[in-house]
Amino acid sequence: MDKDFKNKTPEELKAIVAKYGGKEYLSKYIFTYLHQHNLNDINLMTTLSKDMRKRIVDDGYYITQLKIEAKLVDPDGTVKYLFQTADGNKIESVLLDENGRKTICVSTQVGCRLGCKFCATGALGFQRNLDAGEIIDQVSAICADSGCKVNNLVYMGMGEPLENYDNTMRAVRINATEIGKQIGFRRQTISTVGIPEAIRKLADEDVFPRLAVSLHSADDGVRKEIVPAAHKYSLKELLSAMKYYNETTGRRITIEYCMIDGVNDSFDLARKLIQYIRPLKVGVNLIEYNPHPGADYQPARREQIKEFKDMLMQAGFETIIRFRRGQAVKAACGQLGADRLSENKTKDEDE
Repeated sequence: MDKDFKNKTPEELKAIVAKYGGKEYLSKYIFTYLHQHNLNDINLMTTLSKDMRKRIVDDGYYITQLKIEAKLVDPDGTVKYLFQTADGNKIESVLLDENGRKTICVSTQVGCRLGCKFCATGALGFQRNLDAGEIIDQVSAICADSGCKVNNLVYMGMGEPLENYDNTMRAVRINATEIGKQIGFRRQTISTVGIPEAIRKLADEDVFPRLAVSLHSADDGVRKEIVPAAHKYSLKELLSAMKYYNETTGRRITIEYCMIDGVNDSFDLARKLIQYIRPLKVGVNLIEYNPHPGADYQPARREQIKEFKDMLMQAGFETIIRFRRGQAVKAACGQLGADRLSENKTKDEDE
């Protein structure tokens, strides 16, 4: 049985407290200490009796605490955090400041097995899923270090959130809790490469975080070239799942499209994208590709991106361009883990 307090819902903490003879209200104190005050030591929860704290610790309960191994600040204000987990793995998270609005981009896995060709994390390979407590503690640690109150939370760091479905959704629910971090479901976004069965499962939930789908091309051949998962999940299957999500939830989906020079930025592919998303309720984010040592691609020209956007806008789709941020510290979209790729490349050259 998992014994991390940070993984627990208020109801689960209530059952634990009752087991040790404590009053129900103590579970609310514990949850608030964990998620509002970012407390990481059971022995500091002095609302609990000394005897109860000892018994809880002796029974193996603990609180996840990631170690901040490095903190890199980009000139544009973006901050990248390198964390070490208790078992020595490394993950990265990013704090973004857009005109005073704080967004934290968290990881859900150590590495990623999907291997998107333009993504540094995919080049690192997959180690393991993160527990809900480890996902949540990225937010806790960044808030404690920066002193910020988070406005938005995006699950689009290292890893594929929908391949770690249960832990991701548990983190979403705990982060939204009123006696905790109070990050509402509409201020949390799950980003996926597009796993049809998981998108349908998400549509059938009783809570609805925002959904972003990393499409990157509406041409099967091009998408398979840059998104290996497309060999398993066809555009047709993905479209059906997104329609189901729209119809079941009534919510809009964000289509993410990384603009890569000479690969997916042609006007012909813009027309294919328009045709593909026509049946859907969506907005589009065009993301400027961020180079890294694991890939030889180059970003599309900015004028090309703007004209691509104009075509989408004229077709009636709200479209936003996400130009590079955090590039200097490799904190931009697709760059998480790039520092380790550079280290590995240097080691190989030295050998």
